[in-house]
Amino acid sequence: MTDLAASSPIPERRARSQAWWNAVNAWLLLLPAAVLLIGFTHWPILATIRHSLFITKRNGNEVFVGTDSYQAMAADPIFWKALVNNFWFALGTIPTSIALALLMAVWVNRNMRGRGFLRLAYFTPTVLPMIAVANIWLFFYTPDYGALDQLRGLFGLGGWNWLGDPSTVMGCLIVMVIWKEAGFFMIFYLAALQQLSPDLDEAASIEGASRWYTFRRITFPLLMPTTLFVAINAVINSFKLVDHLVIMTKGGPNNASTLLLYYIYEVAFTFQDSSYAATLTVVLLMLLSAIALLKFGYLDRRIHYQ
Repeated sequence: MTDLAASSPIPERRARSQAWWNAVNAWLLLLPAAVLLIGFTHWPILATIRHSLFITKRNGNEVFVGTDSYQAMAADPIFWKALVNNFWFALGTIPTSIALALLMAVWVNRNMRGRGFLRLAYFTPTVLPMIAVANIWLFFYTPDYGALDQLRGLFGLGGWNWLGDPSTVMGCLIVMVIWKEAGFFMIFYLAALQQLSPDLDEAASIEGASRWYTFRRITFPLLMPTTLFVAINAVINSFKLVDHLVIMTKGGPNNASTLLLYYIYEVAFTFQDSSYAATLTVVLLMLLSAIALLKFGYLDRRIHYQ
């Protein structure tokens, strides 16, 4: 009887049934997130790719044109100008904002007087609306009576059209974006620093390690997961600047400040060419995906988890 009961298929069926219900419950828990991800990310991407292969006539009919829009984009000098501008803009904002955010986080993580005020001061630009930030920096860059030109006047220098000169407009935008984003990235680094065990610094000091050596060999490697997260966000932010350009430069002078997403906005809503805007959007998505894969592939091997 004992051997017969042990060989009964009932416990096996119960185990399979429990595993099946566990799988169903797991998929039900994932369903809301999956619906949102498919509905607001994957489906729009597929629809954009399809739309880039068609043109819509005035009567609403769609005509398949294949890769004609991509060929027109390859011959578009404004597209290449916007792409180069975006490269220099990303190169100017990403490393500087990350380095400044890390420096500020290390500074305000110390036990000192006024630490709360410093954290608030560094984070304040982040909570300001984008339009407000653009108008604040317009005050700095306005020729003759702006804050920068008033400061130049103290040294006997004349006024300068900071946003109207192709040689200075991109630098002005880079400074403004760094000012706004560094405090946002600082919060993530500060949270990561507060999760590190103080025993690590104590052990390093007992061994006679300097503060710089401790930061370079212990603290910064442990911050690599946060650095990866911040770097991905910094890349995305460097390709999505539109509001400030609408208020400050409108892509000028002579497209010197035109960035890729602003050009997409201009093509879609000013020139009413949705097919070409979809083509530009596909290129932007491919570019961001490639950068993200490179970052994950390069940084993931250098990440240290506690």
